[in-house]
Amino acid sequence: MNSKVFVILVIISLVFVIPTAYAQVSIADKANQKLVEVRIDSEGNVHVTHVIDSLKKPKQVELISGTISDISLTDKEGNERQLSILGDNDAVLILPSNDDSILQYKVDNVILEIDGTWTWDFLYLQSTNFILPKEVDLLFVNERPVFLDDKKGIACHGCQMLLEYSINESKSYEDVKWEEEKFVVEIRSQTDIEQFVFDQPSKSISFEITEENRLVTTIIPLELLWEPYTVFLDDEKILFHQYINNGTHIWLNIKPDTSGQVSIIGTTVVPEFPIIAPLTIGFLMILVLPFMKKFNLR
Repeated sequence: MNSKVFVILVIISLVFVIPTAYAQVSIADKANQKLVEVRIDSEGNVHVTHVIDSLKKPKQVELISGTISDISLTDKEGNERQLSILGDNDAVLILPSNDDSILQYKVDNVILEIDGTWTWDFLYLQSTNFILPKEVDLLFVNERPVFLDDKKGIACHGCQMLLEYSINESKSYEDVKWEEEKFVVEIRSQTDIEQFVFDQPSKSISFEITEENRLVTTIIPLELLWEPYTVFLDDEKILFHQYINNGTHIWLNIKPDTSGQVSIIGTTVVPEFPIIAPLTIGFLMILVLPFMKKFNLR
């Protein structure tokens, strides 16, 4: 008898230690969701839309965590449908329907703006589309950069991520002149960039950052400084992400945990190895290789 009581107490204690963020209210099967879309405006306001498949029996839909308001459920024509809210706005129960349902609501108190960077520690285990403010063309997912270019947002599958982005991010354009050549190095960040130096003998670009824990993106002309790179903060080698090589420029991202001097060191530098050289060498190898094979066979 005592052992049964002990087991019951252990189960109850395990239930109570489940983190609130992962606790779910479940009274029905989960509905099939055709779309989950999160729209974020320039003020950090969040609007969520779920498109839910037709239902033969009542099913539930988990809501994105946050302060939920203005919940509505309609059909495609905008006619209201009934729903029941479960728990503390954790989920909704949707009644059977012959066609798709559209669930919409606002989420507050989830995106924080600190020193010009907007951050959302997001968790929703469904594929989710994010539409970002139109001013945003560069964002970071788990500190990895994503360049939107002309796209409106990103898709996140089984989504758990740290989303970071800036609006009206500071951009610094540094002019580099070497003999008759002119290059522009672009640096994007929410911290001041000072004392920019291009040093040809050491094959390096360096500059001072004045604040800690700030995302810094450097766009480097490949003809000026060729990859692969090594990055230092003062005398310490630091982690960086290298991405978007369009054939003429490369994007390099860092997030130093202190202020100091950033040094980006390449392998070749203007005028040692023109950007056309690797292509020329590769083309020549293709032409010469068949003749080398014939020579070896003889």
